[in-house]
Amino acid sequence: MDKKNALRAGSVAAGTTLMMLLMSSPALALTRDDGDDPAPKLSVVETLGLFVAAPLVLFLVIIGLVMVLDKSKKA
Repeated sequence: MDKKNALRAGSVAAGTTLMMLLMSSPALALTRDDGDDPAPKLSVVETLGLFVAAPLVLFLVIIGLVMVLDKSKKA
């Protein structure tokens, strides 16, 4: 009985995904809308800084704060 439920769940998930993909419209990214104001392009260095370096620095700051403010007793 467990195998039937897994098969049913998989088929429902696959069917839902397929229907969502078939019914979605294309993005039409080449056509500009009224009032569209795209931002200036980022350079490679700016992109890496924004999407790689900044999250890493934030992650390291959070790790440092957790380690410094840790109240548990040392073993």
